[in-house]
Amino acid sequence: MKQKIRFIINPISGVGKKGDLPDIIESNLDHSKFVYDIAITEYRKHAKEIAYEASLEGIDIVCAVGGDGSVHEVGTALIGTQTKLAILPCGSGNGLARHLGISMDLGEAVKCINKDNFLRMDTVIVNDKPFLGIGGYGFDAVIARKFDKYHKRGFWSYVKLVTKEFMHYNPVNVSVDVNGEVKSMPVVLCTVANASEFGNGFVVSPTSDITDGKIELCILKPFSFWHAPGVVYRFFKRTSHKSRFAEVISFEKARISLSERIAHYDGEPFDVREELNVQVIPSSLNIIRGNN
Repeated sequence: MKQKIRFIINPISGVGKKGDLPDIIESNLDHSKFVYDIAITEYRKHAKEIAYEASLEGIDIVCAVGGDGSVHEVGTALIGTQTKLAILPCGSGNGLARHLGISMDLGEAVKCINKDNFLRMDTVIVNDKPFLGIGGYGFDAVIARKFDKYHKRGFWSYVKLVTKEFMHYNPVNVSVDVNGEVKSMPVVLCTVANASEFGNGFVVSPTSDITDGKIELCILKPFSFWHAPGVVYRFFKRTSHKSRFAEVISFEKARISLSERIAHYDGEPFDVREELNVQVIPSSLNIIRGNN
């Protein structure tokens, strides 16, 4: 029996021409294995509704076609279900897709689905909010909020925002209780990492493994403007954890207190409580991986 796939397309996410997507899917999908339909989102959080309904219908695979925000919506709706998540990455960062080795070429990404090579990944819950890959409470949260309202998508828009905001950013004060040890400090980044990167090759947690039952707390301490090029270089070279300004702690549960109540989960901005209870949910989501 053929598996059923529902492709959920966010027509305004990321960059590129969305009009070509139906032809790309039709041309590259293995029709001997799958039948499919396409749903187009019409408003924010619509993808989450469509994905949840698909799981109730018994759809085998739901594919998020968009950026990290689309993947967040679709994936969090499928946590704890048997329905598999697939990704066609056409956003600005595509962090989880890159972690999974999914090609940025959409035709090749469809071919990943044909192989149906999936794993059971961990997810994360913070109070009542789940996420898949990366959550953050520092400078990255500020950028996520600004980018959400920015007039233009794409990598260079990120670069412009980061450069502008860093010039007058004040570190956030956090208190972290991990593995029974409490630390209080000002930080530039306070990142909870299940996967390895924000997107575009910016790797915040090179050692993170989405199947190990653990998550990493990645702290980046304040540094001068003159150290910024070296710090940024380490992120792109996958050596950020070796910086003298960085600290990485693996954990299953933690409590975090914040002086600024903003966050992002998978790049989506959120207002959060001052006190956060963070924990991993092991093996909670079926997800199709890349070819490598």
